[in-house]
Amino acid sequence: MRTLLLLLLFCHVSSPVLHSMKFFITSSTGIPNIPRVVVTTEVDELLLGYCDSNKKMDLKQDFAKPFFTEKRQRLEWYKQECFVFVTNSFKAYTYSLMGLFRQLGGVHVVQVVGGCEWDDETEEVKGFLKFGYNGEDFKEFDPNTSTWIALRPEAFLGKLLLDANKELGRKIKTVLTQTFPEHLKTFVKYGSSSLLRTELPSVSLLQKTPSSPVSCLATGFYPHRASLVWRKDGEELHEEVDHGEILPNHDGTFQMSVDLNLSSVTPEDWTRYDCVFQLSGVKEDIITKLEKDRIRTNEVKPSNMTVLVTAAVVVLVLILIGAAGFIVYKKNTGKIETKFSTH
Repeated sequence: MRTLLLLLLFCHVSSPVLHSMKFFITSSTGIPNIPRVVVTTEVDELLLGYCDSNKKMDLKQDFAKPFFTEKRQRLEWYKQECFVFVTNSFKAYTYSLMGLFRQLGGVHVVQVVGGCEWDDETEEVKGFLKFGYNGEDFKEFDPNTSTWIALRPEAFLGKLLLDANKELGRKIKTVLTQTFPEHLKTFVKYGSSSLLRTELPSVSLLQKTPSSPVSCLATGFYPHRASLVWRKDGEELHEEVDHGEILPNHDGTFQMSVDLNLSSVTPEDWTRYDCVFQLSGVKEDIITKLEKDRIRTNEVKPSNMTVLVTAAVVVLVLILIGAAGFIVYKKNTGKIETKFSTH
């Protein structure tokens, strides 16, 4: 229960309509120069809070600070719980999994993701809690039944033991579906000016070489619920298209890209294509026509200095070849003259 109460620090908030909170716990062994246990929170893909087993803790967003300053003991309590209870618990849990899999050493990673989603129109709440080990799903909690789901055969025995503790299951469900949403609403209230804003992106067309796919890049948008597609004659394309992931920028906005393979498209048909960006909560789309003069290329073109240097090298090579040829010619001429002079 203490662990679950700690986790409300690490939450993910998004807007509008659907809000969510996510915390992440990563416990590892055999990886040098990083903390053994790291706990983070994201707010709409933005880092909200951080703490680790090296006793470092940081709040990244100003709007989250009133949540802790309104009660002086709250932040200190979280520090103590993260630095001592969570750190020690997950170190022990990692070693227990290593024993379960008969692993004596090496690199091993436990990952936990949990939190809640809240629809501010329907008031629907959804909680989630999932464990992974070495990059594979291990077990997860089902709030509807207050029971655990074994995602690997090795997790089945632990599932039976956890399910037998009915009181623990009820407490976990309460935290995920009641406590977390209450705190989520507080974060949304404090951060409404930041979390409920919308920012439109700049959209560019990029191409590395004339034979490369054309990439449509949208960067600087917020929130992260957006779509970017290629269309032909107004119809969305699914073939010859490669969608990239939504990635965070350093300033708290996001970027995404989608590539279009034009190898089978004639230049005359380029005008039939366009790239369309849609942002949640914004009615108007950003449409970018596929036109040759709009494409920025990453192809490196030789500078004037490069041309001069290349020309100088060519001239030098020609001089060397000519000199070598002249020397060979003189040698051969000398041999011929000597031959004739001896006769």
